[in-house]
Amino acid sequence: MDWEPLIEAAWQVRERAHAPYSKFHVGAALLVEGQVFTGCNVENLSYGLTNCAERVAVGTAVAAGLRKIEAVAVVADTEVPISPCGACRQVLAEFGDPLICLANRTERLVFRLSELLPRASSGILNLP
Repeated sequence: MDWEPLIEAAWQVRERAHAPYSKFHVGAALLVEGQVFTGCNVENLSYGLTNCAERVAVGTAVAAGLRKIEAVAVVADTEVPISPCGACRQVLAEFGDPLICLANRTERLVFRLSELLPRASSGILNLP
């Protein structure tokens, strides 16, 4: 997998994050059925209403009528690469078991979503 286009797209969209409270900017880029969709975090004064970069990107892909997520890149300026929160992991699991690249300016880690969220649907929908 050539991660460069997704990682670059995630860094670019990260610049548009709305993070006036935490100052923590995150970018995400998804490869969905051969197309790239991006998202950045959008904070709200009521933190519970904040939208994570990954879920913004998923919503954009779904609004375009596409649902099979093949790969995800998540970027932030952190000491170690950040990982999607539990809610984002569950939302991503709705649309497949993509490869996920977690990246900062110097390091990349690649996982399968099922490694970060094992048994995402087991017991919920009677799925194995």
